Amino acid sequence: MPLDLDTVRGARVNRSAADHRAATLITRRSVKKEWQAGWLLRAVTMIDLTTLAGDDTEGRVRRLCGKARRPVRSDLLGALAVPASEVKAAAVCVYHTLVPAACDALGGSGIPVAAVSTGFPAGLSPFATRLTEIRESVAAGAEEVDVVITRGSVLRGGWERLYDEVAGFRDACGDAHMKVILGVGELGTLANVKRAATVAMMAGADFVKTSTGKETVNATLPVGIILARAIRDYHRATGIRVGLKAAGGLKTARDALSWLILVKEELGDAWMDARLFRIGASSLLADIERQLEHHVTGRYSAFHRHPLG
Repeated sequence: MPLDLDTVRGARVNRSAADHRAATLITRRSVKKEWQAGWLLRAVTMIDLTTLAGDDTEGRVRRLCGKARRPVRSDLLGALAVPASEVKAAAVCVYHTLVPAACDALGGSGIPVAAVSTGFPAGLSPFATRLTEIRESVAAGAEEVDVVITRGSVLRGGWERLYDEVAGFRDACGDAHMKVILGVGELGTLANVKRAATVAMMAGADFVKTSTGKETVNATLPVGIILARAIRDYHRATGIRVGLKAAGGLKTARDALSWLILVKEELGDAWMDARLFRIGASSLLADIERQLEHHVTGRYSAFHRHPLG
């Protein structure tokens, strides 16, 4: 849609209210013990398993893809009466050069490959180079592309420049899903976070994503609330549902549950699905498996009976 500068510039955020709402989610909302296994399994299906290290190899990526196909041990799923075919990761996220290996390893699984692109994580390479990188990732088989905005455009209030940048990325992505990484820890204020998200959605983002995972401050609950409300406002104005991806700093099962509660309360059940909510993580899965072990002796199938609590 065209850039609406009045809407962008008019965005306001009450920081103390956002902090209070985040604290309320943690202290007053919880998942009943008997439903926690179901919620944790749902979280697994929303994870983009990620490896973005300088020493990544094809072997490491293939092992990660194997984990994406079977993210939870068979004995745990059997004890919970959940078919293994119903629990797999949402995507595997890798650097551009490893997209072919990931696509080969995931062939026939239905799990898409996501490529980080556009000079990740800084996003400061020449614009033409960034567009070429997107096109080459898509040509190599990436069905999703995680792009990085130029944070300086936000800090300078250059909303037209940001819009044109993201719209260019959108065009280069073609049919691939585009997740726009805002780098929230480097945007200065929560108001800037909301404005940047709004511009990204106007320019064609399929998802707005908190962070690259390389910033000092990444996905926090107050930021999640602001992004969820920007998404909700955009949906009310346009009828278009944009997804939310939390990335960076989510390491425990409790973190995953907190974000699921946030999404359910702020956006509703429609977003409780991998098509509209993702968690970018590499170490989170191990803790979720540990927590599932504590539930196995109950021998119940919470995933089937009440996946949303």
